[in-house]
Amino acid sequence: MNLSELGAFLRTRRARITPAEVGLIGGSRRRVPGLRREEVAQLAGTSVDYYIELERGRGAQPSEQILAALARALRLDGDEREHLFRLAGRPEPVTHGTAVHVQPAMLALLDRLDTTPAQIITDLHETLAQNRLAMALLGPPAHATGLAASYVYRWFTDPGSRSIYPEADHQHHSRVLVYDLRAAVARRGTDARSLDMVARLRRASREFSELWDTGDVAVRRGDRKRINHPSLGLIDIHCQNLFSEDGRQRLQFFTAPAGGRAVEQLRLLAVIGVQDFSEAIAEV
Repeated sequence: MNLSELGAFLRTRRARITPAEVGLIGGSRRRVPGLRREEVAQLAGTSVDYYIELERGRGAQPSEQILAALARALRLDGDEREHLFRLAGRPEPVTHGTAVHVQPAMLALLDRLDTTPAQIITDLHETLAQNRLAMALLGPPAHATGLAASYVYRWFTDPGSRSIYPEADHQHHSRVLVYDLRAAVARRGTDARSLDMVARLRRASREFSELWDTGDVAVRRGDRKRINHPSLGLIDIHCQNLFSEDGRQRLQFFTAPAGGRAVEQLRLLAVIGVQDFSEAIAEV
């Protein structure tokens, strides 16, 4: 572990990125090249004080989750991300879960969707990155680790995770999630993580087990959703997915049907933000 070199590396990566490249408004009175420290902290979901300590080469050794978030915020490529982990004295970056490396092309597109709620998730429905409007619509990602980082897993093991949808829609979402998961598991082959998820869900949820036993499969490319928002009420929107080449990541974005009430509701999201979320709501 070399925290002083880690701090220096973070400073050089921060200096090379413009606010526009990460979807921020730059302004005309910037005293530093690239991003400000508070902007990196905001993008990585950590405190400003903690990030400042990292750049100064001080503080505690950052976790793998923090390093992965910083790599995304600073738009590091694969070699740079690996170097970041080595400087922090952490194992090689993982290839699964919420610490997985987000594909740069996906992030570049997400950065440009500043008027549409959008997020990047894995094929196991683990949230990797959100834009501001997605956080306002869905709430911030759940602070969960292990299999619980997957919304599919939480859907069948934590009843509270379903509150974002009207109860009348729960059966539909259960089917969609199971059928989509079956496709992901087959695509992953002998991947231990996805196989373990299925085994645990079969033991934990009779509903999941019965749906899994149907053998039905369908990749979720798009859907119509009704979302319970704490201030805006029921929002009826379209959800579409763009897939990475290997199918393991997807850019999920939400649009309002033309002429519907959701057009104005989504417009208000930019004003309301996340202030009305008293607790984290999982990704859909």
